[in-house]
Amino acid sequence: MTANPQTWYIVKLPNGNCEIIPNDQIEDNNPEIIEHWGPLASQDEAIARRVGLIRAGKCQPQ
Repeated sequence: MTANPQTWYIVKLPNGNCEIIPNDQIEDNNPEIIEHWGPLASQDEAIARRVGLIRAGKCQPQ
């Protein structure tokens, strides 16, 4: 049995904020998720990507 490595997603919520969540918390049919980006290899990579999305106007700063 091989363990799946942890991956991270950025999800955009209806209020415009983007959150970083681990792959085991993402739900395929969640109506709260407007857009998502990922999977990303590390939480640091996800944070850097979220900063880029905020600068590009795709996400609101929290």
